[in-house]
Amino acid sequence: MKPMNGFHAFQTIVAVAILVATLFSLWTPTSLFTIDESDLQLAILPAADTPTAMPTSTPSDKPRIGILVGHWGKDNGWVCEDGTREVDINLRIGTLVQQELARDGYTVDLLQENDTRLIQYQALALVSIHADSCDFINDAASGFKVATALASLHPEQATSLVACMVNRYADVTGLTYHYNEVTNDMASYHPFDEVNSITPIVVIETGYMNLDRQILTEKPDLLAFGIYSGIVCYIRGEATE
Repeated sequence: MKPMNGFHAFQTIVAVAILVATLFSLWTPTSLFTIDESDLQLAILPAADTPTAMPTSTPSDKPRIGILVGHWGKDNGWVCEDGTREVDINLRIGTLVQQELARDGYTVDLLQENDTRLIQYQALALVSIHADSCDFINDAASGFKVATALASLHPEQATSLVACMVNRYADVTGLTYHYNEVTNDMASYHPFDEVNSITPIVVIETGYMNLDRQILTEKPDLLAFGIYSGIVCYIRGEATE
């Protein structure tokens, strides 16, 4: 047989390659050449060890809790003869509660009295912080009160939140719980009708600005820890016996 020159040999090789490729594509299942859309997305993502590919945590990723500071943004609340204002006490305690919960990884909204976010507000719990009268009422006017909505759609949640708040706040602060002195203003507190029905809510009067003045003004961190402990007790489903 006469040997082919270089050019003819090259043409022959190319022709054979084209023929083989054509036959292979006709025989091979389509799925072998199909790239799944999700695979394509994975293919164009940066490598896992690339810093820009790491997800970042956002507040919406964390469980939410609301702390409503009584009178904040509306008025001063009680104002004593020496100028001590209830709103300042409430804000100090509320800010400390927010800090404690944030350290646990919660998203905490510090809310004003008439905050527009209260409308249909949704959270694991909402606690409104207030203080009681500057006036001397009697020698027994010392201690705290806790109230929740009278007509809650989820009474078992509201009851659990009250029980936890009462138990833990009393244990931490040493203050007396006045269970029979909840006022009509507390029982019909406006946020009860504003927040979403899935959100359990309580209002706490942290102490009297007369006989409990010292603990309210000098130990707000202790009072804040009592409220924080009550919230955590409720969220974790801890016993209150």
